[in-house]
Amino acid sequence: MSCVESSTVGALGRGVVAGLAGTAVMTAFQKLVEMPLTGRADSYAPATFAEKVLPVGPATARGRTQLNYATHFALGTMWGAAYGVAARSGLSGQRAVAVVFGAVYTADVALNTALGLYKPWEWSASDWVIDVGEKLIQAAATGAVYDRLLSD
Repeated sequence: MSCVESSTVGALGRGVVAGLAGTAVMTAFQKLVEMPLTGRADSYAPATFAEKVLPVGPATARGRTQLNYATHFALGTMWGAAYGVAARSGLSGQRAVAVVFGAVYTADVALNTALGLYKPWEWSASDWVIDVGEKLIQAAATGAVYDRLLSD
């Protein structure tokens, strides 16, 4: 493996780790701040996505909750991998967060809408603020972990 390939793989790997950490930060914010303030119940959008695109269908509520968290964190690793690509391309800090957020959030909403899972035209302003805000927290935390703890 060449140095370029090796450093690209390394950036992706560090991104995956940062994405897990960023997702943990977002989840903590949801559980400890946003949901107590808004009264919003847990979202099972990650599990619904997995059930739509994979041959999975948990038989129990506990199984669905486990699928939800597994998918939630797996999707977070993809945000992290995208940050790794941005970092490998020379971006860092808020510029990298903005690029990754813009690309990944847009793709997330477009894909889920195309699959019939999201109807963003029906979302309230509060729904938008929560969704965008929490995913921005995830992206910013991912970037902070990558840049401050995991970069070369």
